[in-house]
Amino acid sequence: MPETALQPDPRRWKALIFIGLAQLMVVLDATIVNIALPSVQNDLGITDGNRQWVITAYALAFGGLLLFGGRIADLWGRQRTFVVGLIGFALASALGGAAANTGMLLGARALQGVFGALLAPAALSLLAVMFTDAKERAKAFGIYGAIAGGGGAIGLILGGLLTEYLNWRWTFFVNIPFAIIAATGAILVIREPAQGRNRNRLDIPGVLLVTTGLVSLVYAFTRAESDGWSAPITIGLFVAAVVLLGAFAVVERVVKAPLLPLRVVLDRNRGGVYLSLGLAVIGMFGLFLFLTYYLQVVLGYSPVLSGVAFLPMVAGMITGSTQIGARLMTRVAPRYLMAPGFLVASLGMLILTQIKMDSSYPALILPGLILMGLGMGTAFMPAMSLATHGVQPRDAGVASAMVNTSQQVGGAIGTALLNTIAASATTAYLTAHAAGATSKQALQLESMVHGFSTAIWWSFGILVLAGLIAFTFINTGHQGGAPTGEGASDADLNAVPVLAH
Repeated sequence: MPETALQPDPRRWKALIFIGLAQLMVVLDATIVNIALPSVQNDLGITDGNRQWVITAYALAFGGLLLFGGRIADLWGRQRTFVVGLIGFALASALGGAAANTGMLLGARALQGVFGALLAPAALSLLAVMFTDAKERAKAFGIYGAIAGGGGAIGLILGGLLTEYLNWRWTFFVNIPFAIIAATGAILVIREPAQGRNRNRLDIPGVLLVTTGLVSLVYAFTRAESDGWSAPITIGLFVAAVVLLGAFAVVERVVKAPLLPLRVVLDRNRGGVYLSLGLAVIGMFGLFLFLTYYLQVVLGYSPVLSGVAFLPMVAGMITGSTQIGARLMTRVAPRYLMAPGFLVASLGMLILTQIKMDSSYPALILPGLILMGLGMGTAFMPAMSLATHGVQPRDAGVASAMVNTSQQVGGAIGTALLNTIAASATTAYLTAHAAGATSKQALQLESMVHGFSTAIWWSFGILVLAGLIAFTFINTGHQGGAPTGEGASDADLNAVPVLAH
């Protein structure tokens, strides 16, 4: 690698401002939509079975196209892809705010996901190639993590305020000024090193196989809710997902310029990160959906108060990310941060399985949320760093995309799977207790809470599994220098270390 490629970009800290602003927009959009979802559902007449599609349509498009977006960033240039992603995201947000019916809203959410799939890996790989010093990386991604957590907090509060005092449509329109400022700053400030480009032709068969495979996988979980796990359509979708993703792996092994070079994912440590991170997000995303409805429908919280109720979890994530994960990841092996972090988060989830019709927020929900946030923040920072640590610059975009893919596909599966489990448990409880019920409304609420509690138990088990995988698979040393351990190849040891959040 030329020596010039190793020189730090003098504008890197200014670039971090606009990259962070783009991340703020994406995180803010996710939390705003969660808080606004009950109002959106009521206004547009969305059924309970379809409400999760407001979340899933975005996650499907985002997760299914992320690898393609990462490869586009490596080919077109990360700065150009970043700007295109921002402009497209803003236009899709405007369409969502103007939605007149369910189909228009879901289409806008899917379009947001498409442009998010361009934006996210471009942003992460820009940081990866611009910050090459270990201590600067830790600081930059600590700031980036704090911005992400802060975006969650802003989204929760802003979502509540906009929904309660204006209209849920403003939760989409608010993305537009963020995108304009970030795109303008990117054009003026961000300059990427040309040496990291990957100008090979696009792997079109790989794009088609992985996209359809991931969409089939998530859609299979969704159809299980309405048709059942043993229904032919559900089984057929699962079989299709296995066949398509298996074919993708075969194609990537033999094609000259693969969409996902297998060297990126076959590394033991990176593979362990992608798997454990995906599982952890499966558990976390479902919780957001259930707690939003629990707080607003069962406990009667307003949208603003619901947003405030989530803030302790966000504060825990910021603390775990910046004060524990970022500070220790250059001195402590990742598995000694990730595994305990996931287990602490699982303890928070265990507490939340005990929710009842009249549960106390200070006594039950608050400690559960704090532990969830603290554990996730501690685990996520070293995980997202290790996921692309040691990857060659030409693979930075696709490696960053894999981080996002594990999260977005995990989030889509989590929302679909846990919503299916909750709906099934709710129906079973309602049927079993219908005869002796004195109040139909009370029984419906009790059934809903039982469904939420059942799904949260599953989330608890998934988080424990994520911790075990992180501890078992990941064996590298701390990230204060070059990668070590069984998964570190000679190419890894000679490459510029990169990471992603």
